[in-house]
Amino acid sequence: MTYTIENMSLKELKKLERDVVAAIANFETRAKAHALAELDVRARELGFSLAELTGAAVSTKAKRAPATAKYANPANQTETWSGRGRKPVWFAKALANGTDVGELMI
Repeated sequence: MTYTIENMSLKELKKLERDVVAAIANFETRAKAHALAELDVRARELGFSLAELTGAAVSTKAKRAPATAKYANPANQTETWSGRGRKPVWFAKALANGTDVGELMI
């Protein structure tokens, strides 16, 4: 692709600049991923993980299981809420209409 920069408008030059910056970033990302893949293969050949060799922290924190549903929308039983986080709209409307929380429990 040949560009005649002298004949390009300012808008075209700025677009070309954005395209070049994006292409450079994309190239660097691909080069890093390729290098990491090669290093990972070599580390495994030696019986290590790449994280062990680089001292990268390996997460030992156990992941929490999703919260179980405690409340269900009486109008649509597929809409549930665990009681954690922001109240769903259907829950807030039910309370505003005088429904007791106990009636919404599963």
